[in-house]
This record gives sequence, C-alpha cells and structure tokens, in this order.
Amino acid sequence: MQSPLANTPPVVKNLLIINIICFLPFLLFGETMVLQIYDLFAAHYFNSPLFKIWQPITYMFLHGGWMHIIFNMFALYSFGIIIEYHMGSKRFFNFYFICGLGGIALQLLVQAIEVHNITGGFTIPDPALDSSYLHFGNKAQALYNIYHSTMVGASGAIFGLLIAFGMLYPNTELMIMFIPVPVKAKYIIPVYVVLELFLGVKQFSGDSVAHFAHLGGGLIGFLLIKLWGLKRHDRYY
Repeated sequence: MQSPLANTPPVVKNLLIINIICFLPFLLFGETMVLQIYDLFAAHYFNSPLFKIWQPITYMFLHGGWMHIIFNMFALYSFGIIIEYHMGSKRFFNFYFICGLGGIALQLLVQAIEVHNITGGFTIPDPALDSSYLHFGNKAQALYNIYHSTMVGASGAIFGLLIAFGMLYPNTELMIMFIPVPVKAKYIIPVYVVLELFLGVKQFSGDSVAHFAHLGGGLIGFLLIKLWGLKRHDRYY
C-alpha cells in the first residue's frame, strides 16, 4: 500500500512531519509541561521577559489544538505541494519561512503600536515585575496581556501559500466549506484577506486568532511572487 506522502515533494513532506512531531508533547504531557514549552518556543512581544531570539522561527511549529494543526496541515498539503512543484524545493523553502517571519513581524508591529498607545513608548522598564504595569491604570491589564500573550502556528506561512496559489492559479476552482458550488481562487482568496483585516481591526472579545500574522504572511507572499516574477497558470488540474 503506497504511503500518502509518497508523491509529496521534500519540503512539504518534512514540514508536515516536523509539525506533527512538535504537536506530540501536547498529547503526551500535562498542562504544566505544555506551558513551559510555550514559554520557551512560542512567539512573545520583543520586550517581554519571555522573548527569546529563536521564537520567530520556532513559533511556526507549535499549534494550539487539534483544529489549529489540522486546518494548517491540510492547507499545507493541499496548496504547498502545488506551489513547491511550481517554484522548486529550494525557493519554496525560502518562501515558506520568509512568509512565516513576515507574519510575526506584522504582529509584533501591531503590538508595538498598541504598547505605544498605552505607554507613549514601545517598551516599559522591568517588564518581568507585575508592578511595572500598575502605573497605567485601567490599561494595565491590556498591557500585561500584550507582554505575556503567546503566538503559535504556521498560519502566517500558510497564508502566504494561499496568496501565492491565488496569484499563480487564479482560475482554479476551489470547494469551500458551507459554499455548495466551486469558487475560483481569484475570488475567494481576496474575500478571505478582507475578512482577516476586518477581524484584526475589530478585535472581537474572545477572538484569540492573530489575524495580523495571517495578513503579514500574505503580504510577504504577494511581494515575493512579484519580486521573483513567477508566472501565473490559468488552471491547475
């Protein structure tokens, strides 16, 4: 019986394997160990006491739950294979990680603006001390949340893949959940971008998705496709 990864190009195959391996601690260990992993490898605000220099890379391989990793890996498998064959493995590798870095960069920029709006600067002294936040009155909790929130997931890189697919195969018809008819990529992907922007700006209560990380990955993906001069195909079969 042939492996489902038998015809998968090497970068997508290894990304799938690494992401699944990195998800295993969430299945095997308790909450305390999971939180310690988040503290070390999830992305944090650059002035946070929990920030580490490797986190802009390692955050791409952590996921917050079953639905998070399933949707991201499904998108990586569905779109990544096509794009890796189109670009070649070396360029695809660079594309994926640059988009992931673009995702965290835009998210950190948005957080820096939020911190500046609260404090008048982009950093605060002694962020490891709870007392450092108390000076900001009713904004103290919001500031604390920025400094101690985490970001995980391959979504920034995946969003870059979605943008690339829409640019390279704009007339490909996609089946989307809850939409009973196929929709061309050039129509549905811009709608998804606008939705992400709307949700990122509105910041609905209880929404823990880093929408600006998605948009950052998508923006970098768009720029790279233009910069590299990759040509579109009218249809993918």
